[in-house]
Amino acid sequence: MAAATIVHDTSEAVELCAALGLYLKPITKMSISVALPQLKQPGKSISNWEVMERLKAMVHSHQFSTLRISKSTMDFIRFEGEVENRSLVKAFLACLDGKTIKLSGFSDILKVRAAEFKLDFPTRHDWDSFFRDAKDMNETLPGERPDTIHLEGLPCKWFAPRDSGSEKPSEDVLVRVFRKFGDIRNVDIPMLDPYREEMTGRNFHTFSFGGHLNFEAYVQYCEYAGFIQAMSALRGMKLMFKGDDGKAVACNIKVSFDSTKHLSDASIKKRQLERQKLQELEQQRQEQKRREKEAEERLRAEERKQKELEELERERKREEKLRRREQRQRDRELRRSQKKLEKLQAEEQRRLQEKIRLEERKLLLAQRNLQSIRLVAELLSRAKAARLQEREQSEERRRRARQEERRRLQEAELRRVEEEKERALGLQRRERELRQRLLSILRCGVHGVSDVGLRGQRCGVHGVSDVGLRGPRGQRCGSTGSALRGPRGQRCGVHGVSAVGLRGQRCGVRGVSTVGLRGPPRPRMYRVRMMSSPSVRQ
Repeated sequence: MAAATIVHDTSEAVELCAALGLYLKPITKMSISVALPQLKQPGKSISNWEVMERLKAMVHSHQFSTLRISKSTMDFIRFEGEVENRSLVKAFLACLDGKTIKLSGFSDILKVRAAEFKLDFPTRHDWDSFFRDAKDMNETLPGERPDTIHLEGLPCKWFAPRDSGSEKPSEDVLVRVFRKFGDIRNVDIPMLDPYREEMTGRNFHTFSFGGHLNFEAYVQYCEYAGFIQAMSALRGMKLMFKGDDGKAVACNIKVSFDSTKHLSDASIKKRQLERQKLQELEQQRQEQKRREKEAEERLRAEERKQKELEELERERKREEKLRRREQRQRDRELRRSQKKLEKLQAEEQRRLQEKIRLEERKLLLAQRNLQSIRLVAELLSRAKAARLQEREQSEERRRRARQEERRRLQEAELRRVEEEKERALGLQRRERELRQRLLSILRCGVHGVSDVGLRGQRCGVHGVSDVGLRGPRGQRCGSTGSALRGPRGQRCGVHGVSAVGLRGQRCGVRGVSTVGLRGPPRPRMYRVRMMSSPSVRQ
């Protein structure tokens, strides 16, 4: 946390615990960014201290409580400034935002941008979404729901019992301060547990820049309303201590909701079990120290005995010294001869190693040549396979083109045959129609009744007035009897009845003249006999 700062104006302070002199003061910070020009001359730099002094001079009659550099780059310098009251923030922003600074030695001006400092404080949506989405949380159990506040950066001296002479914080004082927002179910100050650092591997003793010893704490409320009131009251606030002499000091604290189930029943039970294990381990360590102390005393006694034995050993060594001197002389001669032999062996070994290296080098070159030959052969085989594949593909394309051409020709021939077939069928159909029409005309003979001919003419039989019939080409035929049309448009006359034949040819039956129209070279003849009955037969 940041260092504690002296507060001159306490008019905006909100009471937290007046008996202990603790208050909440709004955080009145602002963020100031100064854009730096591009340095064109090498070796020239911009002084951060000069920029800071220019900023202080721009606010005229007011002054910053604190102004420090939070980030400095080649493009900009970012400052964090704090003022006494929230009402001064707008005045400071009006004096700074959008203004420019002219530094000595620089032709470019520096643009200043200022805005209120964005606080890093959790919102209600943050803890609601966290506990809603967390799968290992049960909101019906304490510690696993939004009911615990995690505080960091609390000064130890402010929460220590008065007149105790100790600067360690007290859980009772912590409860007394924060029960203003609601009933408290449980609190925890990790630094008061001597075994906590060993259990978690963390150091809970933290020092601020002002030299004050800070601590962290967990406060668990019985009801959700107490948790909400505490978070709402601590939002955007810092902790202020006002002494009996009227002097006030404030420091920033970090407030967040507990997301680690620190004060859940399971976590408390787990810490108790770990504490018991550590206590047992501490007893074992003390027992081990006692045994080590006894072993150390026994070791001292053994050392005294060892010194006496060493004196006796010195006497024995003096006697052996002369014998060792003679032995060294003999060993020296032996080592000389041994060195000569080792030198010869080393020379022989060196020559052998050199020969082995030459053979290995030759073998390596031969292997590389063999590998290169194999690689060239493989590349040639691949190129040959690629050419064969390309040739096969071209043959396949030509074969497909021929098949496509044959298919087009077959389709054209099939269309032609279909057209011929349709034309032949049309001709056959027309011929059948003509035949049916001729047969119907031949079968429509009438005895004593006027009939209607092929194109609307009338004919008569046995004294009935006859009207000439018109043939296919407009000829007329007349008789005293009825006129009939043959299978291909012929007309036949019986007993003085004129008949029209096919293709303009004449035929006679029993003295009856017939006129044929559009008949073939050898037309068919149809005879009509007069029977005793009125019917006319073919």
